[in-house]
Amino acid sequence: MPKRRSKLALTAGIGSDHVDLKAAAAHGITVAEETFSNSISVAEHVVMTVLALVRNYLPSHEIADKGGWEIADCVSRSYDLEGMHFGTLAAGRIGLAVLRRLKPFDVHLHYYDPHRLSADVEKELNLTYHATPQDLVKVCDVVNLQMPLYPSTEGMFDDKMFSLMKRGSYLINTARGALCDRDAVVRALQSGKLAGYGGDVWFPQPAPADHPWRTMPHQGMTPHISGTSLSAQARYAAGTLEILQAFLEGKPIRPEYLIVDGGSLAGTGAASYKLA
Repeated sequence: MPKRRSKLALTAGIGSDHVDLKAAAAHGITVAEETFSNSISVAEHVVMTVLALVRNYLPSHEIADKGGWEIADCVSRSYDLEGMHFGTLAAGRIGLAVLRRLKPFDVHLHYYDPHRLSADVEKELNLTYHATPQDLVKVCDVVNLQMPLYPSTEGMFDDKMFSLMKRGSYLINTARGALCDRDAVVRALQSGKLAGYGGDVWFPQPAPADHPWRTMPHQGMTPHISGTSLSAQARYAAGTLEILQAFLEGKPIRPEYLIVDGGSLAGTGAASYKLA
């Protein structure tokens, strides 16, 4: 039988770091994803996780669930989010949506992104821009990870990075589990450097039953669900259909769906990825 060449790599969701983008470009393979299909779903999950950790919701719920009424224990690690410094590393479609949703909580908003936002957006949200992730983590009480996974970002949050963070700060990760050194996260929680860690991404996935993030203290982990609400799944299906119809009919795919096209990064991919 003749060999068949792949022509399209399509992700029903957001994130194409599992595709060898450099090889796809070299072989003329189009790479596409449903950009924006679950951005709001993930942003809402981030806000939920921030509040659950800062307000100590999960241990308090467990006390109630078991028939207890230990109010002092419930509030011993509970704080108001108002007045805290919140920062997001990467302010693309999800990171910016998180910032917009947290503004009404009267927090001080910070961000880092290699592509700086417009002056109008910075003024609208009263954002403080940081030139490096290291500068941001030094001043924030809550840090949110939304950057893509590159060789340069893999394991970024290691013992050295945690040493720069404020003691008692929180880390939220709905981007990629491998952005964090697994055991460094555990150490940071055990030492009190981190007051809480939450998110839905693991490395590897599915996480094994003995993964230490399942049992480490002060965590708010879930399976990888933040972008898979039923609402988001309906958008996945619609976007997949649109991309396939355009591709099979020889019509242009919307730029916001494109990652690689015509041998190079294109559309959203040009603003979000690198050909390592």
